[in-house]
Amino acid sequence: MVASNSMNEIWIEKYRPRSLKDVVGQKDIVDRLRSYVEVKNLPHLLFAGPAGTGKTTCAVALARELYGETWKGNFNELNASDERGIDVVRGKIKEFARTAPLGGAAFKIIFLDEADALTSDAQAALRRTMERYSRTCRFIFSANYSSKIIDPLQSRCAVFRFRPLLPEDVRKNLQKIAELEMLDIDDAALDALVHVSRGDMRKAVNSLQVAASLGERITVDLIYHTTGMARPEEVKELLETALSGDFIAARNRLDEVMINYGLSGEDIIKQIHQMVFDLDIPDADKVRLIDRTGEVEFRMVEGSNERIQLESLLAYLILVGEHRGDSAD
Repeated sequence: MVASNSMNEIWIEKYRPRSLKDVVGQKDIVDRLRSYVEVKNLPHLLFAGPAGTGKTTCAVALARELYGETWKGNFNELNASDERGIDVVRGKIKEFARTAPLGGAAFKIIFLDEADALTSDAQAALRRTMERYSRTCRFIFSANYSSKIIDPLQSRCAVFRFRPLLPEDVRKNLQKIAELEMLDIDDAALDALVHVSRGDMRKAVNSLQVAASLGERITVDLIYHTTGMARPEEVKELLETALSGDFIAARNRLDEVMINYGLSGEDIIKQIHQMVFDLDIPDADKVRLIDRTGEVEFRMVEGSNERIQLESLLAYLILVGEHRGDSAD
């Protein structure tokens, strides 16, 4: 049963680690950051990696451990995707950087989340600001794609590369939250959450909260319906039906999956891509299927009719299946 007041809070914030030792799944990075805390000093930092892997959490936890009670006054978080122009660098960032730290701290921290959204001019303007105010301010950049951060900024930073969380780390954290929230959840549903999240802890926790708000018992079916993903075995069945040569049955199965789970063409093509590797077909056929799947996905992104493209992929699967049959003969 869900605790009575649990739905009034966003769980991803409620259970966000408050110190570095509580960060899940990034031990090597945490160890390096704690060494900075011990010496009470750090260089400019660049946190790079996929969404939901702990970049923002590590920045906030680092500030908490460095500054203690005065961390909020010495830590300024800006979302670069909202404030991405050169005026922000010349205004807000420069103004915060030039003021003295509070509570006897040696420096402040400016945390630029989603820094890969900064314009090239804004990033160029940051170079001089970082150098000029390095005595009183350190920068931490967070980016999903480090390649979008210009080389002069990267060369000024110590780079930390975050990896997707391991399934066991995601599962362990979800079990902890489920116990604290007194949730009735199946082991299979936990496995489904781990599968859906694909190493993204934020997605896993948010998906758990959505499922918990809809029923007293959390099941596999509930997880997949609330996350907008088809069950892997259904997608695999769809592909195997096409490979068997039954185009009409595969087409009808595609309709059922897309309607039941409310999927778009791009949603289903991503799941098909993941499931190709689990098919019992030769590697050469998998290579051809992945190549064709990528082509279909590109056409849909460019605006092609998703229905025609998905059916063309099913037709290609029929041909692959027929080729295997001819080879066997």
